[in-house]
Amino acid sequence: MDYVNAPGRNRFFVPGPVNIPDQVIRAMSRNNEDYCSLAIPALKKVLLKDVKKIFKTTTGTPFLFPTTGTGAGESALTNTLSPGDRIVSFVIGQLSLLWIDQQQCLKFNIDVVECKWGRGADLDVLESKLASDSAHTIKAIFTVHNETATGVTNNLAKVRQLLDAYNHPALLLVDGVSSICTLDFSMDKWGVDVAIIGFVVAIPKAIEASKIGKSLRVFFDWADYLKFYKLGTYWPYTPSIQLLYGLSAALDLIFEEGLEQWDPGVILEP
Repeated sequence: MDYVNAPGRNRFFVPGPVNIPDQVIRAMSRNNEDYCSLAIPALKKVLLKDVKKIFKTTTGTPFLFPTTGTGAGESALTNTLSPGDRIVSFVIGQLSLLWIDQQQCLKFNIDVVECKWGRGADLDVLESKLASDSAHTIKAIFTVHNETATGVTNNLAKVRQLLDAYNHPALLLVDGVSSICTLDFSMDKWGVDVAIIGFVVAIPKAIEASKIGKSLRVFFDWADYLKFYKLGTYWPYTPSIQLLYGLSAALDLIFEEGLEQWDPGVILEP
């Protein structure tokens, strides 16, 4: 029997994308619904509350864009920063390298910190840059939490400790695509300003920064979403109904098993 081409489901054995649970697939297998009905805003209200739980934040605001981590990253950058702003960004693997390509395309001034692949971000270099930046020219620190390509996890608590030690106002922007719900991710405790997976969560400091950021954005503009949040309708554009139900089912699975079973709290030192 040709097992390679036998009928059946494909299984992923890679860091990502991952296998989707049957319950999530079934939840997404539905027709469209009227997103102006009472049901969809009610679903979104619950989702906004539940998403905050997996980021471990009480102050953050979620933005549920129907996109991938790349789109979420673009939203985080263009809402909080202006073209020409200086970003300290670490290269520790292929995914962090791709983030820098995106930042360069968006016309930011990237202060690249090259690190050995297979190791964490060089925080000694970061400390040196913060210590010498009395004028606060650095507007953001961008790092992956877990570098998917190498499996190395950065210690975000130490990054926040350095920012606080030098009383530096730079935003801490974090890619949590391969870490949130698989490793401990404590957004409030670690002082992460913006965290991304396939969507974005931003704390009030980042929301305030978005009011003066001059980068061009339309679909990923937080202001549009915030306006509709206040109205209680939640959507400035047509939402992806199927993805919302899939997210709801996925969160139900996580909470049923217990979030502590999904994130063992392992932090690997750089």
